Amino acid sequence: MTRSQQLSFLSASLGVLTIANAMCDGATPTQNATEPIWPTKEWQTSTAEEEGMDSKELAKLVDWGTAHGFHCLLVVRHGKIVAEVYYSPDNYGPGNVHPVYSVTKSVIGTLTAIAWKDGVLDSLNHRVLDFFDRRIVANIDPRKEAITVQNLLDMTSGLAWTEQLGGITPPIETDSQLDNSPDWVKFILDRSMSSTPGAVFNYDSGNPHLLSAILTKLTGISALNYAKAKLFGPLGIGDVSWTYDPQGIPNGGWGLYLQPRDMAKIGYLYLQNGMWEGKQVLPPEWVHKVSNPTVETHLMQGFWYSNFFWSLPDKHVYMALGRYGQAIIIFPDLDVVAVTTGHKAYSPGEFANAISGSVKSDTAIPADVAAEKLLANKILEVATEKPH
Repeated sequence: MTRSQQLSFLSASLGVLTIANAMCDGATPTQNATEPIWPTKEWQTSTAEEEGMDSKELAKLVDWGTAHGFHCLLVVRHGKIVAEVYYSPDNYGPGNVHPVYSVTKSVIGTLTAIAWKDGVLDSLNHRVLDFFDRRIVANIDPRKEAITVQNLLDMTSGLAWTEQLGGITPPIETDSQLDNSPDWVKFILDRSMSSTPGAVFNYDSGNPHLLSAILTKLTGISALNYAKAKLFGPLGIGDVSWTYDPQGIPNGGWGLYLQPRDMAKIGYLYLQNGMWEGKQVLPPEWVHKVSNPTVETHLMQGFWYSNFFWSLPDKHVYMALGRYGQAIIIFPDLDVVAVTTGHKAYSPGEFANAISGSVKSDTAIPADVAAEKLLANKILEVATEKPH
């Protein structure tokens, strides 16, 4: 995509204004709130004010993204894109996949939910070692025997594990050892136990990788192919890449690449309580647990956790988070999904406050031509490479 095409795309997607109150290019009239818009084929766009948001506040958020290393900022309200910003169009512009790092975990969790709903997985309380050959697993004891699928999903497996989290790097990074192992699944299963399953939150990229392997054992196909059939396909997500371990199992901890618009579709699926085009893709009770988490992480900012999703209950948001600012953030009370990609960590709490502050009404507010032009110009400005 050429530079002129990139800027043209950005202008069109934000509906850069004409004097006649800038309804977005190609956008259909606002639908009844009880009739969700389904972006399977294509996202609709709108102005912030048409969806009850303030363009001036979103323009401030564009600047905040510059300061915090964003590659992309995308905001959806009432099923329509109201802001779409590409800070690095030459590398990660419209139509390009981006590494999502640990957002991969949330996708693995989502696939587990689908397998459970469809009866492929009989129970979330199924013991993990039942899926593997115990004879070749080291350090088996009653605690390891007790690990369940739900323990993996909640990061409470009790397996001994240390890895970087929130900018804190431990002396030994188990995930780096995993990356250098010739057999990832065996490496994870062989870990000794540090706590009783279900007792302590401990962030562990081995947990989702075990679930990736379990999904392959249950379905007979890789997690990627299962996702294409059961998740990516129904949502209209086609441009996907996924890295593998030495045995060909998709990396459950951090190996997925997605376009920001497709990340937003996953968030929108959760916003719609697991429904998509009239079909219940995810069990409602799964979405309820994600949005009402049960595991306290004892980390800064008041994070809770369930089913490979983070939550800030006091902000009324839950999210899929990845290293360096990759995020899908769902605001169920505000009917908003926000997506970020980037190269630098930031505070999800601060970001959530900024999004919440930009929401002014459940319905359209008066058009503000000056504010809408300010937002459009900010988006064009950050999309233009600065000379070094």
